[in-house]
Amino acid sequence: MDNGTDGCRCHLLDLPWEDVLVTNVFCYLPLSHLVSLQRVSKQFHALIQVYLANCRTFDLTQIGASIPKEAFCSMLRDNKVLQNLALQNCSDWVTDSELLPVIGQNQHLLRVDMKGCVQLTRHSLVALSLSCMHLQHLGLAHCEWVDSLSLRSLADHCRGLQSIDLTACRQLKDEAICYLAKNCLKLRSVSVAVNANITDDSVEEVAKNCRELAQLDLTGCLRVRNQSIRTVAEYCPKLQSLKVNHCHNVTESSLDLLRKRNVEIDVEQPLQRALVLLQDVVGFAPFINLQI
Repeated sequence: MDNGTDGCRCHLLDLPWEDVLVTNVFCYLPLSHLVSLQRVSKQFHALIQVYLANCRTFDLTQIGASIPKEAFCSMLRDNKVLQNLALQNCSDWVTDSELLPVIGQNQHLLRVDMKGCVQLTRHSLVALSLSCMHLQHLGLAHCEWVDSLSLRSLADHCRGLQSIDLTACRQLKDEAICYLAKNCLKLRSVSVAVNANITDDSVEEVAKNCRELAQLDLTGCLRVRNQSIRTVAEYCPKLQSLKVNHCHNVTESSLDLLRKRNVEIDVEQPLQRALVLLQDVVGFAPFINLQI
């Protein structure tokens, strides 16, 4: 823009990069826009790299489509202050080779979501536990490579963990979950859904050790029974949400204790289910009479 006196023009890139553009402008732009800006010119590419080197959140879900492997490595090459990392949009191809350098130079990570990252191995989880001891939130849903050894490493080194999603981590059995519960006493949200190996032993250990527990997802844990649900009701006064859909051995006799405390449960009460069925029947009644 013109300065109104000598005809000089001031461009966006003339502003101080780190003091103005990075801290006061680009922090309000979605990651997808920043990726697009990189293609404008070499100067913009350099500027975005400065921003990426200083950003504390890197969430690939903001971009939309999956990004190329080379772009991922380039964008995080210089970052050493990352706190939040979400990898869903590169879950199909990201391997230990791409992730380990990021973990190694970002020891202040607090939240990492690896959901569906099927190409990773236990080495990434072990490296995360050894490098990022202040980790608070971890998503490992559908990461079937997670095993007892890597989870024990996490439990040993990340004792401040507050939430963990182990949905469909089918290698894990009671022993690993119990060890996690005994070491990570600050857990507030736990999912061991879609795992037929999980029994009452795991649920009771989580309940007795994690007194701050607020959310528990046991969806599809076919071996969980009423006994452990009663233990949850006894030991977890701060519980807000319980998911037990497809837990066929969990009945209303144990769930009623939690319903009276207004805990949100994803399974309807028998009376409510009966009313829904009755409404369906009544709704079809005119049609039935008409056919008759």
